[in-house]
Amino acid sequence: MTLEKVYEQVVDRNPGEEEFHQAVREVLESIEPVMEKHPEFVSANIVERIVEPERQLIFRVPWIDDGGEVRVNRGFRVQFNSAIGPYKGGIRFHPSVYLGIIKFLGFEQIFKNALTGLAMGGGKGGSDFDPKGKSDNEVMRFCQSFMTELTRHVGPDTDVPAGDIGVGAREIGYLFGQYRRLTNRFEGVFTGKSPEWGGSLGRPEATGYGLVYLTSEMLKDHGESLKDKTVTISGSGNVAQFALDKCLEMGAKVVTLSDSTGCIYDPDGIDRDKFEYVKELKNVRRGRIQEYAEEYDVEYEDRGRPWKYECDIALPCATQNELDGKDAQVLLDNGVMAVGEGANMPSTPEAIEIFQETDVLFAPAKAANAGGVSVSGLEMAQNSQRLSWSFEEVDDRLQGIMKGIYKTVSKSAERFGDEGNLVLGANTAGFMKVAKAMLDQGVI
Repeated sequence: MTLEKVYEQVVDRNPGEEEFHQAVREVLESIEPVMEKHPEFVSANIVERIVEPERQLIFRVPWIDDGGEVRVNRGFRVQFNSAIGPYKGGIRFHPSVYLGIIKFLGFEQIFKNALTGLAMGGGKGGSDFDPKGKSDNEVMRFCQSFMTELTRHVGPDTDVPAGDIGVGAREIGYLFGQYRRLTNRFEGVFTGKSPEWGGSLGRPEATGYGLVYLTSEMLKDHGESLKDKTVTISGSGNVAQFALDKCLEMGAKVVTLSDSTGCIYDPDGIDRDKFEYVKELKNVRRGRIQEYAEEYDVEYEDRGRPWKYECDIALPCATQNELDGKDAQVLLDNGVMAVGEGANMPSTPEAIEIFQETDVLFAPAKAANAGGVSVSGLEMAQNSQRLSWSFEEVDDRLQGIMKGIYKTVSKSAERFGDEGNLVLGANTAGFMKVAKAMLDQGVI
């Protein structure tokens, strides 16, 4: 079956799941040279198998709100591919969650995890539950109900979830507590745990730091650095905050942050004191980014996005498809030199095409966003050994992994005939590793 036929079959079998279709198309468009060099993958129907999840779970999540009313949400876990290790991928709580979102994220996770060099397969989970505006007790009751079903499908050598949008330290604590209560076992079934009870130091920072480490490697490869560069960042959650933190450490000036309500632009740059305000605003008070604009008397655009502002480097760290073709053209017109994806698939195909047709350096999410799952893998290793490594040791390992990812995807792009195309490099390198493992293990 041709790759185009595989894509058509995916669309037919998964109607309405546009994000999943987009993720599959991007990979299939990259791996044609792989299939030409490896006819054994064709004869074993590796592609037809890899686009079909090994297991898809959909379940009811009933819970009681503070008013005593029974609410019902829908829970998901897609265990996509375990050829190179136990399923690994986060859990997302957001009203936009449906099966197609979870499948797109799980499919991306297969190749992202493969690039880390660690033994992790791909999976993803979540619910259309919205933790915003809920009390701690409501969130706890929801998490306990969600975990009551999920417990039977996960384990340290089967499926190891983590956090994602809407699932932070509070939610991970409630989920893990329910797992422990139901199984009577204390084991590394979740990553992103508090360091006080089995979590890894450096895990909250990992995705944002990893994004900046890989972007820095990409710039260095082209004779540039982050020092004195102007950076626009979208989002204001975990990834955006720690990308900002590392940019400041490397001497860059970050001028934007955003959330679902709008965007702030601070031409003087978000310094250390302002960063502390952002952390307190978003992590403690769970407020809106507009309050930053009021506090520091800077520009705020309701429902705005950061891409219209002049910058050298853009780091989309919010959500999927947040940067479209029009945004990409504006960035290009304003002189952007590099884009690093901190969120999962934040750039639309039209935006990526614009970046690739110009001299803009582009680091795709499969590579640039892999820091979080890399340290999750390190957390799994620490849990297995009953050890806790220092922050410095974890951060050193993270830097090494991100440098290795950049080298791997760069070499793969060169090998398959398009030097510098990191999208091609990430897709082909990740696919090759998983495809070889599937071939070795037979038809399963």
